[in-house]
Amino acid sequence: MDINQRSLALHKKLKGKIEIKLKHPLTSMDDLNLLYTPGVAAPCIDIHKKKNIREYTMKQNSVAVITDGSAVLGLGNIGPEAALPVMEGKAAIFKSFAGIDAFPICLDTQNTEEIIKTIKYISPVFGGINLEDISAPRCFEIEKRLQDIGIPVIHDDQHGTVIAVIAGLINACKVVKKNLKELTVVICGAGAAGTAIAKALVNNIKVKDVIVCDREGIINKNENYAPHKKFLAGITNKKNIRGSLKEAFKGADVFIGVSGPNLVTKDMIQTMARDPIVFSLANPTPEIMPAQAKEGGAKVIATGRSDFPNQINNALVFPGLFRGALDAGLTKVTDEMKIKAAYALASIIKKPTADKIIPDVFNKDVVKNIAKAIK
Repeated sequence: MDINQRSLALHKKLKGKIEIKLKHPLTSMDDLNLLYTPGVAAPCIDIHKKKNIREYTMKQNSVAVITDGSAVLGLGNIGPEAALPVMEGKAAIFKSFAGIDAFPICLDTQNTEEIIKTIKYISPVFGGINLEDISAPRCFEIEKRLQDIGIPVIHDDQHGTVIAVIAGLINACKVVKKNLKELTVVICGAGAAGTAIAKALVNNIKVKDVIVCDREGIINKNENYAPHKKFLAGITNKKNIRGSLKEAFKGADVFIGVSGPNLVTKDMIQTMARDPIVFSLANPTPEIMPAQAKEGGAKVIATGRSDFPNQINNALVFPGLFRGALDAGLTKVTDEMKIKAAYALASIIKKPTADKIIPDVFNKDVVKNIAKAIK
């Protein structure tokens, strides 16, 4: 039985990966009096007077995992119901690795204004909002316009992926003996992850140059783009080169793929600078398989898959990111915090090698280090 058949069988058996569990037994009238009426009136009144909801409720340790089902994994716009198994899985990861009570919320709308309004309406219950699998460019506006609701709102395809990628890049540079700030980086994919990675590399890491490619080729300053691609054109591609993804590879130090399967060949990697770094992160099929990348001369190779060395996945990041944010009572997570989290994640690997630039999700220091950096 292959992994797909096994997964179907397990999901059918479980009928959901998470459940609600009581923290205090409800077995007597005294329990009922304390947990519900009349006793429950006391915390209600205190919260109303002092605005101290975190002291008395689930808000201090809860996260809403919210999607509209428009960009699910590598499956695309499959809708809210088909997205629920993924959101349940994220909730399970939150609980298993960080002890956070997360609840999946799959919205039956892909209207930006309706999504923003809904999240604002439900925010009193939660200590944080994890936006997930919402397609670009709507995800940028949704995340930006929710930064003032009093709790951290994080879009995982932007924040989580960025932190994991930069952590991997920090250690990959140690392996190939290159300076992070002197890198020329090619990014394939101008969606949520690609845009956020490019922005962080340019504005926060300050690498030498970033070249971003979408389906039409290299994003440059000569074309008339939608707003988020116009933003990319303004901060990347200093020499304003034009052409295909193949052209972008020439002389680059790093390739980061957050796009689709089988877009890169070993011949393209052979045109890169010495000891190239290849992060081929499309799931489930990467832009180039590790064996082909190695044949092309790649020195350090990472994918988004768990069956190859160096899995770069946002599951490494979001449990610790929210653990730190909830513990500190943060209202938002800043770019500075994200970069600190990336260095904290990278620091777990004391002596990076080509096959070990980043810890796996079961490393107990991952959540601890990232939470500490955020706090």
